Amino acid sequence: MPIPFSKKSRRNIVRQKSEDGASPKRSTRVRLRPRPDWHKRNFLTSVLIPSLFVRRSGDRFQPQFPKIEKGEICLTWIGHASFLLQTHEINVLIDPNWSKWLKVIKRLKRPGFEIHHLPEIDFVLVTHAHFDHLDRRTLRRLAANQPVVVPIGVGNLVHDLGFHIVHELDYWQTVRLGPLQVSLTPCYHWGARFLADLHRGFGGFAVTVDNRTIFHCGDSAFFPGFREIGDHYQIDIALLPIGAYDPPTGREVHMNPEEAVKAFTELGAKVLVPMHYGTFRLGYEPLDEPLQRLQAAARDHGIEDKVLVMTEGKPVVL
Repeated sequence: MPIPFSKKSRRNIVRQKSEDGASPKRSTRVRLRPRPDWHKRNFLTSVLIPSLFVRRSGDRFQPQFPKIEKGEICLTWIGHASFLLQTHEINVLIDPNWSKWLKVIKRLKRPGFEIHHLPEIDFVLVTHAHFDHLDRRTLRRLAANQPVVVPIGVGNLVHDLGFHIVHELDYWQTVRLGPLQVSLTPCYHWGARFLADLHRGFGGFAVTVDNRTIFHCGDSAFFPGFREIGDHYQIDIALLPIGAYDPPTGREVHMNPEEAVKAFTELGAKVLVPMHYGTFRLGYEPLDEPLQRLQAAARDHGIEDKVLVMTEGKPVVL
């Protein structure tokens, strides 16, 4: 068990050791060079500026968190990639973000409920350092001396926010947090918060509790690693991104809805929960297009009964 650092310490970071001394598999990073024709469209004038004049949509609820029995999992989608995961014992937040802005990008869909409506949070998981996933303002409000788990190289971004211990994981490494086993899984993305910090890790999380596994993909373009992740874990619920597939740079950095269906199939999961759409307009596609394409792709593949479309702020027990 890692020993908590002194409050005077400037780096409350614990790195896990690989099993049997094996070297962790290194990350698979997308190419950062824009597509040659990226300049033929203007993201500023066609998306960013018009978004400033769009009124935020979405209802806010006073959440009614249900009583959860042993073996049950309650999921609440807050918006974008943010989820509250609850069992009968613990409350976990993944990629929490209540901010109204990502620097100059306006949040167009309100969070499902106010941050002060949250129950007491036992653990926080952050998949990578991008501003839409690691929001320091939100994390500072959540921090109450509980552990936080991040990919390797991301710990220094959260160590000063009020968390008890920062666990850094590399691929396939696992940390036990009470009844949870949390493992970092590979993805095809990148982790730099700014242009010069490409050392930061990134990935998804496989969270196992009560013999059930929830997979939060984080951000990823489609890649062959989904089959390998499915071989490692018996995934019950897969939280998969379906938006931002037409980015300003033209780079393939996110899955489109059809690729999310393919990833779901290769994971061998039982339930697909779409995320990473409808909140921030990070690409040229309209906010409602990803879900429409996902539902069409699910029908084409005969898995529409396995797709769970969540409403922000509405808990679902699985």
